[in-house]
Amino acid sequence: MTLSSSVAAVCLPLLLLPLAAGAAPHRHHAKADAATAAASATSQSTAASAPALGPGGIPNAPEVDARAYLLVDYASGQALAQRDADARMEPASLTKLMTCYLVFRALKAGTLKLSDQVTISEHAWKAEGSRTFVQVGSQVPAEVLIKGMIVQSGNDATIALAERVGGTEGAFVQLMNDYARRLGMVNTHFDDSSGLPSATHYTTARDMALLAAALVRDYPEYYPWFSIREFVWNNIRQENRNGLLERDASVDGMKTGHTDSAGFCLVTSAKRQDMRVIAVVLGSGSIKARESASAALINYGFTFYQAVTVKPRGTAVLKPRVYKTADEFYSVGPATDINIVVPRGHAGNITTTATAQRRLIAPLATSTAVGELQVAVNGKPVTSVPLYPLADVPVGGLWSRLSDTVVLWFQK
Repeated sequence: MTLSSSVAAVCLPLLLLPLAAGAAPHRHHAKADAATAAASATSQSTAASAPALGPGGIPNAPEVDARAYLLVDYASGQALAQRDADARMEPASLTKLMTCYLVFRALKAGTLKLSDQVTISEHAWKAEGSRTFVQVGSQVPAEVLIKGMIVQSGNDATIALAERVGGTEGAFVQLMNDYARRLGMVNTHFDDSSGLPSATHYTTARDMALLAAALVRDYPEYYPWFSIREFVWNNIRQENRNGLLERDASVDGMKTGHTDSAGFCLVTSAKRQDMRVIAVVLGSGSIKARESASAALINYGFTFYQAVTVKPRGTAVLKPRVYKTADEFYSVGPATDINIVVPRGHAGNITTTATAQRRLIAPLATSTAVGELQVAVNGKPVTSVPLYPLADVPVGGLWSRLSDTVVLWFQK
């Protein structure tokens, strides 16, 4: 028997002796034991009720007042938090983001100019809901109508722009639905340009995030309009309904929406350092609730995630064999920056795997996908991107072509 086991053999019966003999414990000890037991039970109860950490060891997304929401990283499109993001809901005035997209398209194409005088039709003038207070028959500069649509969410200004770009609002709505499909908004259908309630006028949080990202990406020259705090027209001061523009300096857009049936909605875009996020909140209970929900989601994204450029565009990641060309091996890489977001502190857990097609034969253009780069975090796939030749691969001379033809025969 070892010394430790001998001590245990002697001490254990002595420790148990008072209870075995029926002696009651001291009252002070009884209180201490009861307190210890209560503390232990409380600790176990707290541990059982505390929510588990999400993927990457970070807290789960905050609980917010919204029927549906989605938080995405702009650069990668990765969803950072979501609830019912694909559920069809009324967009209310978030509809105007698609109207903005088409108006910006017309500006970029030159078919609409900011200085163009737009005639206000009776249909536009009679628009229900929020207004920019334009008068029927008057001529208003397109720039004023755009500000009225974005800042004040004026339905009259919106319809006037739709008629100017599309000829009629009905024709414009057809364009809206066409471009929604082009942008991948598969669960969206518009019945009007401003967002009035209708059984067949619907969208989803995910589709709205796609549209918001497209506005940032495709029209950076016009996007700053979404951060205008106020403007004056006809001696009427009109303030932006997005209160987060005042509360958070990183917020630079985008759009509010509300009807009785849709609830309070908000699409928000914010940028801190090299990371931009887009939050879509649908069906909150009040103006304050939609802003609080959006702020909570934005802060969650910036606090617990970080943006990482895995590979800059044009980086050589592989040098595969190419047949029937002068040089045997040519560098391939991504055509665009590969950006992802990871839980903070996990940038070192990113791994990449590059593969090339088995039989690459010249000529190859820089626009021809010849392989793939897979990106994983903590062993879980995050994204995959095509790889392209970093330079055109020309056809080789007669000898290269003949000799490689023979080599390829034996590879069949």
